[in-house]
Amino acid sequence: MVAHRHIKSLASLIRKGEIKFAGNVRLKIYGTLRCASGKRMKKENRVFFKNESEAIQLGFRPCGSCMREAYLRWMRSETQ
Repeated sequence: MVAHRHIKSLASLIRKGEIKFAGNVRLKIYGTLRCASGKRMKKENRVFFKNESEAIQLGFRPCGSCMREAYLRWMRSETQ
């Protein structure tokens, strides 16, 4: 996980495939880089992940907007 404020060339890391997901550190939610909800978050709350498993290991949950199926699976597992 890397905080947005610590990245100098974000576009380069995305092009190289080193960043694939973004998250909100306060809400512990992660999603795709194209998520409309994620694009609205404050820069100081934004973090980036290399892959989905990294986000999950750090306790983040899937976004209900851009990752609907993963979110529904997460919801089912939380209610059991």
